[in-house]
Amino acid sequence: MKDFKELKKLIMINSYTKNKEGVDENGEIYKDIMTKLGFTHRVFERETIGDHLLFQSAKKDGKKLLLLGHMDTVFPKGTFCNFTEDEEWIYGPGVCDMKGGNIVAIEALRNIYKQIGKIKNIDFMLVSDEEGGSDDSKHVTANIAKNYDYCMVYEAAGKNLEVVVARKGAGTFYMDIEGKAAHAGNNYKLGIDANLEASYKIQELIKLTNLKEGTTVNVGKIEGGVGANTISPCAKLTFEIRYTNINERDRVLKSIDKIVNTQHVKGTSTYLTGGIQRDVMEKNPPQSVFLKNIENYTREKLLTESRGGVSDANIVSSNGTPALDGFGPFGDGDHTSSERALKSSFTQRINLSTKIFEGLLKGKI
Repeated sequence: MKDFKELKKLIMINSYTKNKEGVDENGEIYKDIMTKLGFTHRVFERETIGDHLLFQSAKKDGKKLLLLGHMDTVFPKGTFCNFTEDEEWIYGPGVCDMKGGNIVAIEALRNIYKQIGKIKNIDFMLVSDEEGGSDDSKHVTANIAKNYDYCMVYEAAGKNLEVVVARKGAGTFYMDIEGKAAHAGNNYKLGIDANLEASYKIQELIKLTNLKEGTTVNVGKIEGGVGANTISPCAKLTFEIRYTNINERDRVLKSIDKIVNTQHVKGTSTYLTGGIQRDVMEKNPPQSVFLKNIENYTREKLLTESRGGVSDANIVSSNGTPALDGFGPFGDGDHTSSERALKSSFTQRINLSTKIFEGLLKGKI
């Protein structure tokens, strides 16, 4: 890749998830690029977040491929908005997560367009809320992905340019615990201590962690009470679960229900909200076939890895479409003001994607 002017243009327009104007401005750039490559676009209009975009090519007999990316970043206006580069690296919000990945997909599509002209059977979905959990777009993505044989996701590559074959599932939950307030000095016995109940439940939640299986439960936030002289009438636990397989998911969810319904402090009541945000992405036979076909056609052995973090690949995979992730450039420091991407990795990733698209269109993948 000779220069990063196009990527710089995208990065200099803030696209924080809650900045609808900025995300949509990025979207207009993508529309212009993809239209020139012969794609039509479908807009999923939203009022408070950026519009989701589906770029569609013509169709023919053969395998159908969905490319998947997101336009939003985690950085609000004024927090991290610069684009800089040196000989080896480029720096800026989204250079690897994942405006850089989107550019990799686009450059590979350009290569194919130059080779054959009209592109067929390859579509490109760009969502606007991935960094916020994809709470809106996950329903759109899950529905659209069912129409494709394969999906390639352009999150950042691994350190050794690995592609991602598995990601943990993740869910965020909230336990609201109700007790009864009372004066801690005069009427101690009349109180029902919600904080005490919360302490029991925290310990039971943490016991669900099974590091051998890759399952973790983290109570990340604790709230409760009104002051030192008052028995606590309320408490709230915010916790996250992550898991590597469906059996572990089901075990943890069943145990959480038991914890909610078990009363340690008489008179307390507990209410659970929240749920699974993105289900687990597990290795599976169709995915292995997809990977093997890629290797056979490109004559390149692809290194693979599993990750604890989630992406929209989880959504696609858990709804039955074989997915591979990590086709973007290698980078690090994502979600921090040190985010950077390795320049040389762009060329490798663009060449790899170009070969894959070529193989798909020839019916070899």
